[in-house]
Amino acid sequence: MVRAGARWLLGARAGLRWVHLVLGGALLMPYLLLTQVGVGVAAGGSNALNSFPLTLIAYAAALPLAAVTGLVGLVRPLSVAAVRAMCAVPGELLADGPARSWAARWRASAWWTLHLGVGAVISGMSLAGPPLAVVLLAVPFSETLRRSPFGQGWFAAQPTAYAAPLLGLALLAGIALCSAGAGALLARLAPVLLGPTAADRLAAAEERATDLAVRNRLARELHDAVGHALSAVTLQAGAARRVLDSDPEFVREALAAIEDTTRRTVGELDAVLGLLRDGDPARADAAPAPTLAADLDGLLARTRAGGTTVTAHQDPGPAADWAQLPAIASREAYRIVQEGLSNALRHGAGPITLRIRVHAPGGQRELEITMTNPPARTGSAHEGGRPRTTGGRGLRGAAERAALLGGRVDAGPHEGRWRLCAVLPLGTAADGAGR
Repeated sequence: MVRAGARWLLGARAGLRWVHLVLGGALLMPYLLLTQVGVGVAAGGSNALNSFPLTLIAYAAALPLAAVTGLVGLVRPLSVAAVRAMCAVPGELLADGPARSWAARWRASAWWTLHLGVGAVISGMSLAGPPLAVVLLAVPFSETLRRSPFGQGWFAAQPTAYAAPLLGLALLAGIALCSAGAGALLARLAPVLLGPTAADRLAAAEERATDLAVRNRLARELHDAVGHALSAVTLQAGAARRVLDSDPEFVREALAAIEDTTRRTVGELDAVLGLLRDGDPARADAAPAPTLAADLDGLLARTRAGGTTVTAHQDPGPAADWAQLPAIASREAYRIVQEGLSNALRHGAGPITLRIRVHAPGGQRELEITMTNPPARTGSAHEGGRPRTTGGRGLRGAAERAALLGGRVDAGPHEGRWRLCAVLPLGTAADGAGR
């Protein structure tokens, strides 16, 4: 108990808090000097430094000035940095960044005024108290001090002179107690006055949501690009191995498809990783994102190179007509088709039927993507006798892509086959005609 009390009064934490209070007293000095001049002039030219009552009036007048300057937005981050470094307050209880709302500014101003006001009192005690305590400790051993006006008034007699050291020690203990108590009080009030406001919590939540959205976007890009490539390359390599001796021409086509797939995937992977490199935003443009208009034919050709039959029905007409789609819809549609093919290659069996069309039910143009394939039989050669181990992240990613455009994705068994159906809104029919 005694050791804990001594640590509370004289420990390292108490020392840092005392330094924090002295810093507050030093910060109040410019305000105090200014008000001392004003109080001296108001008192008929008197020097406020030579009058304790005038000094108290100047001190009281300095606090409102400190409160006004405490409304500056940068006061809060400066105060928070000092509290974190010297008051032993957990950082998560304090707000980050400048005060933006008036509620946060007023709370920071209250803290600033309290810190400077209490710090000035503790600084004054720390400056005046120890020298007086030293004098009191030396009174019994100094005839000069006992004969001085100071000693004649209090400690002229020998018995009372020996009580002076006790008063000196009590004075030092009182200064330490006041300093430790004031430091503990400020540490208790710091989370209340410097903690995050509702606006700060909302801003932090929005920042976390933005960061999460970026992470999800990167995860979708990596999953769709790399996952599809690995699935296609695996099937192409397996098909080539099975006909290695009987159909060399097919093997050459499969190897060429593997080479093309890996080359394109490396470019896409480099573009996605460019988004993660600080200060290197240009790397994200190194490889343009694939679109339905420019890259659908290549995607279907690489899928067929693995020996899977893909029947594509496109309306309107050739793939070149897809250039009329909005760029973002074309990009997201390509990724959805890519994920559907990957899912069919990994977990399906037999031919794949793909239908892409633009129609306008009720005057609202929509891009509809429908993909069907027979589901794999449990333990079939297509699955290698192993159960499905993926977590469905690709389908969730496709649903998120559609939701970003206000569309939807449905996937599941349908009439004995597996079906993926995505609908992306494109605007009104008049918008399409104008475009």
